[in-house]
Amino acid sequence: MSLLSCHNLSVGYGGVKILEDLNFSVERGDYLCILGENGAGKSTLMKTLLQLLPPEGGTIETGDGFKRDELGYLPQQSAIQRDFPASVREVVLSGCLNRCGWKPFYSLREKALARRNMERMEILPLAKRCYRELSGGQQQRVLLARALCATKKMLLLDEPVAGLDPAMQVSMYHVIEELNRKDRITILMVSHDFEAALTYASHILHIARGGSFFGTVAAYRASAFARSFARRRGEA
Repeated sequence: MSLLSCHNLSVGYGGVKILEDLNFSVERGDYLCILGENGAGKSTLMKTLLQLLPPEGGTIETGDGFKRDELGYLPQQSAIQRDFPASVREVVLSGCLNRCGWKPFYSLREKALARRNMERMEILPLAKRCYRELSGGQQQRVLLARALCATKKMLLLDEPVAGLDPAMQVSMYHVIEELNRKDRITILMVSHDFEAALTYASHILHIARGGSFFGTVAAYRASAFARSFARRRGEA
């Protein structure tokens, strides 16, 4: 059974539907890139998958032992979040909060998990540094380590390279690719980066007001959605 399946899903706010009749599924090890123009509903879909908004229709189902509260999330950062006055270690540890329940402190197991994920993201030497003193690329690695503390199965990444210089963008894409291919972590990535989506993803979900596409990258390349999107991006 799929880790995550959406059937005739409609998303929106307060009874107003932004997207309707979305049908897609995510298997273990998939790398799904979610594309669409600004205002197409990507953020609303993301909030619905994170259970921050209820569906306006349809269903979201999980399987293969996956629970939606195991979804690790890397959000886009605001200026206020980039200036967060906590240590790298504290930020990474906060990814364990769902595991803690009502406990007033982190266990040795959770501290060890945070350490492993800092090592994994090559930021352990920064553990005592203040998060707001780091570069944009370092901050993204911290947030990715935090998200990994929340899950071993699926990551939802919202524009993970936004605001990074070209070299750091490539580095971040390689980190995500390794998590997917080596560690078999399923990736759902919201992006405006058309070329990167075609390079790294296994599947594409393209959402638009007039409909949607879901399928493999090869099928997407041959679709009218891809041709239209590429043409508009070229004009921009």
